[in-house]
Amino acid sequence: MFPQTLTDGYRAFLDDRFARERGRYETLAEGQSPEIMVISCCDSRVSPEVVFDASPGELFVVRNVANLVPPFETAGEYHGTSAALEFAVQALKVKHIVVLGHARCGGVRAFADDAAPLSPGDFIGRWVSLIAPAAERIGPGRGDDYLERLEYATVENSLTNLMTFPCVRILVERGRLHLHGAHFGIATGELRVRDPETGAFRLAVPEARLSPTRLIRCQDTGSSGG
Repeated sequence: MFPQTLTDGYRAFLDDRFARERGRYETLAEGQSPEIMVISCCDSRVSPEVVFDASPGELFVVRNVANLVPPFETAGEYHGTSAALEFAVQALKVKHIVVLGHARCGGVRAFADDAAPLSPGDFIGRWVSLIAPAAERIGPGRGDDYLERLEYATVENSLTNLMTFPCVRILVERGRLHLHGAHFGIATGELRVRDPETGAFRLAVPEARLSPTRLIRCQDTGSSGG
């Protein structure tokens, strides 16, 4: 049976939002033209449309475990994230790509803990192996502080991998496409945005600070602990 929760939610959508925004949906039926692509984690607690209070058609979103972007390559058989990236850049011609990480990321923890496979395919383990370069850059560590730094480093790594795609690199170099890193705190509601000049992640809206915070920056730590 189809989940009753979804049926109830759909009914509420029809009675409220769809009724209020029917004209928008009729326009969107003719095509989409979002200017922003968001690469986010598939974690159910982090919805880009909710975090950014976006209306239908405003964001082109791809979600995967740990908001990862693989490096450019053509040898594999399936490229879900790469396909979405290709469509966003080449067909939709988005102007911005945002890699949105988040606190308490299960994918990052699975990599850090070297978690046992959940199935013979070990799809999660193989996928989060993409985090390895980020982990190598910040050095070994343990505990919540290390996991938090690894979350930020994973965003950085995805930004680096984005630049391995020729279609992305060329447009960035021409100033027609802009890459951004961000991190969302689930419990605090805080959004930190990466400063492209310094690599520091700063509060997007400082005056809306909800809890004690600190400046976070991904740094090489060599062999020092986390």
